[in-house]
Amino acid sequence: MSPTKSSKKPRTAPPEVRRNQLINATITCIANKGISGTTLSAIAKEAGLSLGLANFHFKSKDALLSETLKHLAAEHRDLWQRDAKREDLSDSDKLRSIVSAQFHSRICSRKKLAVWFAFFGEASHRKTYRSISSQIDLERQELCAELIQGIAAEDGHDEIDAEQIALTLEGMFDGAWLNMLMYPAKFTRNQAERQVLDYLDLVFAKNVSRRT
Repeated sequence: MSPTKSSKKPRTAPPEVRRNQLINATITCIANKGISGTTLSAIAKEAGLSLGLANFHFKSKDALLSETLKHLAAEHRDLWQRDAKREDLSDSDKLRSIVSAQFHSRICSRKKLAVWFAFFGEASHRKTYRSISSQIDLERQELCAELIQGIAAEDGHDEIDAEQIALTLEGMFDGAWLNMLMYPAKFTRNQAERQVLDYLDLVFAKNVSRRT
């Protein structure tokens, strides 16, 4: 079999496979061209599929954009929730796991960050972001506040305002993502994670980060 022939995508594939191809192609197109520069034709070309097939799975560009954002939000949520309900982990372990998930290579790539900020930045799509991601963001924020309260109670830090610290974490997450997108040579995933954990060490006056 020739290399050219073997590299072709199969003519038939399960619907979920095709949908994932189109979602991944959408991520690439938005990262390269922005939302306004992304068309169904460009997405289909990036995916190596026909425009007709793209239209069969997603009736419009907006429908595909919405599904792409849902995909990214679910992927992100699944990762930070992975350890959140484990009975064998302490509150510090769970909080540290949430921080690490924010900067995991599968989530925190420049390509995916570009997509998140494309939705943030375009007024016409900000509503889509809020409708899909706001509840997930609030869920993470409330979980962080709960874990922070647990750590504070364990150490007798009654003065700690868990909700305000959780809000600060959300701001640090977003700020770090923006820095990494805009200045990749200066800001890295490891550096960002270290900064957030250092902040938590200061809040609790203890080594939450378990630095080695």
